[in-house]
Amino acid sequence: MQANRSYLPSADRVGVLIASVLLAFALTRLIHSPRLTLTIALPGFYFAYPLTLSTGMTILAAALSATGMNWLISDSFDKKPSIEHLMLPTLTTFVLGAFLTLLPNETAWSVGLAFSAVLLGGVFLAEHITIDPSAPMYGFARAGLTALAYALFLITATALRFSGMRMFLLVPIIFLVSGLISLRILHLDGTDRWDFPWAIGIGIVCMQIGAGLHYWQLTPLQFGIALTGPIYALTVLCVNLTENIPVRRAAIGPSIIVGLAWISAIFLR
Repeated sequence: MQANRSYLPSADRVGVLIASVLLAFALTRLIHSPRLTLTIALPGFYFAYPLTLSTGMTILAAALSATGMNWLISDSFDKKPSIEHLMLPTLTTFVLGAFLTLLPNETAWSVGLAFSAVLLGGVFLAEHITIDPSAPMYGFARAGLTALAYALFLITATALRFSGMRMFLLVPIIFLVSGLISLRILHLDGTDRWDFPWAIGIGIVCMQIGAGLHYWQLTPLQFGIALTGPIYALTVLCVNLTENIPVRRAAIGPSIIVGLAWISAIFLR
């Protein structure tokens, strides 16, 4: 029992944290507030973005996740957590909060809220386990975090397309999210190395692909899959190259991944 306590977070604290985040999501659905439109008018350029209560509550929920993850780690390990363990919980909460605001009816929103609870629980648990490399479930937690990170990017890209966001907002968001997610995935290799050049490069490539696909007649899911394939392939390529695999052999797997993702996107109508 003591061994479990060394790497598993307190179930009560995890439950309180998830419930607090879900309550913030629920309040954005229940409370309706007037919109405050942020406008920027320049010669030949007009920008308008509506700010609502849901925007502020989503940001607060993301901050709550970061603080709560800090709380979980400090309670178990008696130390301040590294920023690496706060990145995915914060980003996951923010993306899920934005995604829930797009759901059209109460049934879809209820299903989305239940899915959010499961995903948040998985992120909190996996991040907590990966703090201790000697934990019995460390390898499984690493694999789970990697899968969750890719799923999070798919949700982000799909939600951005579904929202009909304009390209000059879409492009920087794709760059930021893809860069942060690839940075966290590459840091999970256990070498304690931050691959900032690769993360920035992956973000730029995904941003350019997203800008090109913005004008294509794609469904939200097609758009998400077409972007998730490249970020997955590029992170695999980075790992292969850091393991000193020859470039041609290292690029075979990523090329197949991108091809399969784009073929799937084409036929997924």
